Amino acid sequence: MDDAAPRCFALVPCAGIGERAGTEVPKQYAPLAGRALVAHTLAALDAVPHLRATLVVLAPGDAAFEAAVPGWHGARRWLAHCGGATRAASVAAGLAVLRERGVRDDDWVLVHDAARCLLRPAWVERLIDACLGDAVGGLLALPLADTLKLADGRRSVHTLARTDKWLAQTPQMFRCAELQAALAAAGDAVTDEASAIEASGRAPLLVSGEVENLKVTWPADFALARRLLQTR
Repeated sequence: MDDAAPRCFALVPCAGIGERAGTEVPKQYAPLAGRALVAHTLAALDAVPHLRATLVVLAPGDAAFEAAVPGWHGARRWLAHCGGATRAASVAAGLAVLRERGVRDDDWVLVHDAARCLLRPAWVERLIDACLGDAVGGLLALPLADTLKLADGRRSVHTLARTDKWLAQTPQMFRCAELQAALAAAGDAVTDEASAIEASGRAPLLVSGEVENLKVTWPADFALARRLLQTR
């Protein structure tokens, strides 16, 4: 492998508490099909040959990760207790740690939601294959299939065109230095990395994802994720 070529690293923001999930512990540590939710996520990333390492960004006072994911350490498994109050802050802090660990300007960083625990290694490889030769980078996403409504409270007041609408997923893959600069300029309000890149005037590549790559957010999502994991 050419060491001068851009390398790929994963970054998993894992500092939130997931209030909407209704779990007794932060949702990333909630039990799901025999292990903590985030353990499924990290197992998938571990199985991606292109990834040099995965950095998990924890909250400063997090004492639960090691019990939830026992044995998760090694040359390709990095931890940092530097998470912030928002996703953007946690990702920015994680990027700074990656730089300290030798990640270069043009290396790729794949940011993935801890709660997207149904991830498959092949989907990550699909994204990497599509983006390695791209000038910007991109993200897994799904074309919107359902009719989209604009609401006023609980009333539908308008139907929006869906022909150019996509549902963003993760991983989202961008070069380290460009993502750092984009997040610094966009601030903490952005909800994903692609929106920060868009705000900088760049257009990320949309790479077809999978319906199964859902983000566990609501209580009912746990039951669905459990059924999907059990049928694999």
